[in-house]
Amino acid sequence: MASIKDARMPLLDHLREFRKRVVRASVAILFASGFGWYFYNPIITKLALPVCDLAAAQKNGATHCGSLYINGVLGPLNLQIKVALLTGVIVSAPFWLYQLWAFIAPGLHRKEKRNSILFFVSATPFFVAGATLGYLILPVAIKVLFGFTPNSLSNLVKFDDYLDFVMRIILLFGLAFELPIFLITFNLIGFLRGQTILKPWRIWVFCIVLFTAAFTPTGDPLTMSLLAVPLIVLYFMAGGIALLVDKRRDKRADKIATGPTSIDAPAPINE
Repeated sequence: MASIKDARMPLLDHLREFRKRVVRASVAILFASGFGWYFYNPIITKLALPVCDLAAAQKNGATHCGSLYINGVLGPLNLQIKVALLTGVIVSAPFWLYQLWAFIAPGLHRKEKRNSILFFVSATPFFVAGATLGYLILPVAIKVLFGFTPNSLSNLVKFDDYLDFVMRIILLFGLAFELPIFLITFNLIGFLRGQTILKPWRIWVFCIVLFTAAFTPTGDPLTMSLLAVPLIVLYFMAGGIALLVDKRRDKRADKIATGPTSIDAPAPINE
């Protein structure tokens, strides 16, 4: 168990620790952005697929691709910088999620630190699962939204606005899928009990729906449902796992509490 002296940290030390973690996370994002800069063309080709086949248009030497266009002298440069940075945020997610855990970890006891490793181990696959789901629903969301275009009108879409929309959906879905990891980690370190998680389930469901309505870029019911329903299921799964952990923890505590606490009185000697 960590000592009281080790557990306490002055405010300035907290700020220095926070600065160190932010700097490391920023360096990782910038470093990963180099990946996005180098593979810029394959990335935009893949992301543009729901609207047009950019690879085929480039191969055929076409001057346009569907309804996408780039505007302004600095438009192409700004687009490449934006794609590189957003790619850096997504690719470096395991590292900056670790920095988040490392900032919290010094205030935990040794056993709590060991349990909270689950956060780092599970955060990355859940983030990838959410980001993948966000990418997979893109064609459906775009088809639904483009369907509202009135007849006889062209819907020209600025390429950087379109990529903003795409990256926001992927990043939003990835971060949203971290909810169960936070809940289970807080339960393992003793901060939240399963009953505390599940008792206000109506409020949780309302907040999840409100979150998806407020932060989903499309705002259409289909995309909101595709994010809200998995989040609600993951919330109840996290609550159920937390209840099982609490049951095992309480049983272990009962065994310790009901163990032998006194020495039996000596039996009398028969004369």
